[in-house]
Amino acid sequence: MHANSLSPCITTAKVEESRDFYVKHFGAKITFDCGWYVNLEFGKGASLQFMAPQPDQPSCNPAGLTYNFSVSDVDAEFQLLAASGLVAIMPLEDHPWGDRGFAVQDPNGIVLYIYSDREPSPEFKQHYKS
Repeated sequence: MHANSLSPCITTAKVEESRDFYVKHFGAKITFDCGWYVNLEFGKGASLQFMAPQPDQPSCNPAGLTYNFSVSDVDAEFQLLAASGLVAIMPLEDHPWGDRGFAVQDPNGIVLYIYSDREPSPEFKQHYKS
């Protein structure tokens, strides 16, 4: 298979809250919103969807789910998100596997890991594939 795009759709009772969160804090662009289903785009083809549970459909349990956001300047993003009132659940720090990042949570409990690439330590550099 050669997928043209890939994007997660979270089934949640918090569609409106999720939409507002990603628009306010992540600059998401709403490309479709019929109330019970919303599509959000984040530039360069990245998108998320949220939809209200349909009959006999369970809501998503996001425990353990993490979305990774690669950004050019993680320190600037950390400052912006902190200034907007978001509290990091993982501090901003360098990681030996090759990034500098921090994490926050969305209204559904999804962990949002925001990072910029860094040179990995020798311990991790050997695991990268060309």
